[in-house]
Amino acid sequence: MTPAPQDDPKTLVSTEWLAQHINDPDLRIIDASWHMEATGRDAKAEYAAAHIPGARFFDIDDISDHRSELPHMAPPVEKFISRMRAMGVGDGHQVVIYDTSGLFSAARVWWTFRLMGKMDVAVLDGGLPKWQAEGREIEDMPTMVRDRHITVQRQSGLVKDVTQVAQASKLAETEIIDARAANRFKGEAAEPRPGLRAGHIPNSKNLPFANLLNANGTMKAPDALKSAFTAAGIDLSKPAITTCGSGITAAILSLALERIGHRNHSLYDGSWTEWGMFEDLPLAKG
Repeated sequence: MTPAPQDDPKTLVSTEWLAQHINDPDLRIIDASWHMEATGRDAKAEYAAAHIPGARFFDIDDISDHRSELPHMAPPVEKFISRMRAMGVGDGHQVVIYDTSGLFSAARVWWTFRLMGKMDVAVLDGGLPKWQAEGREIEDMPTMVRDRHITVQRQSGLVKDVTQVAQASKLAETEIIDARAANRFKGEAAEPRPGLRAGHIPNSKNLPFANLLNANGTMKAPDALKSAFTAAGIDLSKPAITTCGSGITAAILSLALERIGHRNHSLYDGSWTEWGMFEDLPLAKG
């Protein structure tokens, strides 16, 4: 597996790269900020108050499958198309996605674009905090948007459902990698969502997403990412399924796998919110 270059418009770009390209006519910037309810933060209001010039807001909870009782499941193709057209994001665009945490929910929207077959999509390394720390321009003006045609080809191999994950757990031929904090993975801490059992999917391995990030919220270099996966006991020659609490931070693992050249990975969209809900599904602790 070859290490990814520092700036890769298909995975991760630096604030310097974005500053150089910000006026490119075919660049589209997306604010994909999302926060757990307990934080009391309103991502949409924060976007309205301050965003990178030209950014559009991607509402993760809205642009999702509302037919499911599970939170922010991947949107149906038709919904993704209509929302992207309304945002003026379409064919021929290079998309850069950021969030206000550094590198948190932006990876989920990067994964959503890839699920829809859109490859010219990158996460902004360090997000809005790094952009602002460097004294770069922000604005509070609404962005002018024109409709843009978008062609979508859903990549079903990038997502797994509960049946497929249960099978993978039994066969143990795929690495199931859980991005939650160690105390939640071990079942020592209560889940933030009420009604969920504590523990993890049998035969899964724990790699808390924070272990892939530097102190300033940027993603570690490819060699350090590889070391983090290996230290967690993950065999990078096997296919991988990423999982977490509700499918948000699992995408950080997916982005990291892509950065180190591991192409055979998918994301368990229901994650622990689904698995932890059903008493008949096995769980492990410790």
